[in-house]
Amino acid sequence: MTATSRTFEELVAEAEAASVDGWDFSWFEGRATEERPSWGYARAMGERLARASAALDIQTGGGEVLGSAPKLPPLTAATEGWPPNVARATALLHPRGAVVVASPQDAPLPFADEAFDLVTSRHPVRTYWDEIARVLRPGGTYFSQQVGPASVFELVEYFVGPQPEEVKNGRHPDRARAAAEAAGLDIVDLRAERLRIEFYDIGAVVHFLRKVIWMVPGFTADQYRPQLQALHEQIQAKGPFVAHSTRFLIEARKRGSATSRKPGA
Repeated sequence: MTATSRTFEELVAEAEAASVDGWDFSWFEGRATEERPSWGYARAMGERLARASAALDIQTGGGEVLGSAPKLPPLTAATEGWPPNVARATALLHPRGAVVVASPQDAPLPFADEAFDLVTSRHPVRTYWDEIARVLRPGGTYFSQQVGPASVFELVEYFVGPQPEEVKNGRHPDRARAAAEAAGLDIVDLRAERLRIEFYDIGAVVHFLRKVIWMVPGFTADQYRPQLQALHEQIQAKGPFVAHSTRFLIEARKRGSATSRKPGA
């Protein structure tokens, strides 16, 4: 039975029952599509990891992206704040010699100053630039793909109404540039893209909002049932619901060089 032939209640129930642990999006296959950024973050991250001696992946989720790298540095650590993802990432990354540290996303990083020559993060909820600069060695690199301004706001505003410009532009790459430079990092690369998303059934919408929890904070299908029902009927009559994600790639280097480190550091 295809998704389009199932009832509203069946689609919502299926989406509510599906696991939202980790950052595996295979559940959406055949039910939603999203264009991918041209720069290929996972591949580019893997290339940098292969050259690093000590690396940290922040907010690693279930460790899927870090675990996709062909080669990890001799010292590899990852942080994650959500307990189900900590367990998932540990199971995936420990066999490869990487340590996973349970750490709230808004807490100081539990590592010494200048501990890493590479710090990575894919889709951090928030970037704590001062902490990143602190744990990077002079000349070390921060490499990250981030959610940009007004990402998937067609869907967000469908449920919560029009948002002010300050909210829409809260994740603008220009703000990331300014914050990185203020923390002592120089921008090496910064580019952004707007990418098409299509949701083919209401179950995909429900699963997406359960998984990406900051889109509609506190989302539950019961709370938004009238809007979901109307959107289900719209998709059935007119085809996929179209939205657009925004992504930006940022690469920044800590000022100084490895030779400027303190003796014995």
